[in-house]
Amino acid sequence: MRMKFRALDMTMAGMFVALMAIGANIATIAPFLHVGGVPITLQTFFAILAGAILGSRLGSIAMIVYMLVGLVGVPVFADFYGGLSIIIRPTFGFIISYILIAFIIGKMVEKNKSLATFIIASLIGMVVNYLFGTNWMYYAYKLWAAAPEGFTYKMAWLWMLPPLPKDLILAVLAGMMAHRLEKSVLSKGQFKHLKRIS
Repeated sequence: MRMKFRALDMTMAGMFVALMAIGANIATIAPFLHVGGVPITLQTFFAILAGAILGSRLGSIAMIVYMLVGLVGVPVFADFYGGLSIIIRPTFGFIISYILIAFIIGKMVEKNKSLATFIIASLIGMVVNYLFGTNWMYYAYKLWAAAPEGFTYKMAWLWMLPPLPKDLILAVLAGMMAHRLEKSVLSKGQFKHLKRIS
């Protein structure tokens, strides 16, 4: 089916592209946002919100645009990085996962708009982010990147433990926030169109 976009759709998608860029570099902008030396990023949080608020199609399109903007050289990735060379970086899988997150969460909340569904969908999105991104990172180090000495699959997952509590909390908050917006704002007026692009 052909997708028709209004100015509002493009504005909302563009807003999430900007939020992803901010979320990628929030710890650079505010250096105090480090816990145990691990920077706090909000990319997964905003990717979850994109799917939950914009729906599967527009949300995933917003994440695709974010990725393409970075690939053409605009510094929207972590550490204000941009350019095609990001493709060979071990962390590129996390960027791809944002598209999957938005699509999967969008599909789930389009079918059921209960608070429980929003929260469960958000947590599933976080799991997708970890599974896809961590496995991509592991195989990237094994196949083409310079892996640290003694690098193992277990080590790759151990690296993901420090941000895990933060991501769990933010995933639940994202689900709750999106559900609240759905009930108070998105179900009214012109916003009702967002999740029914055909």
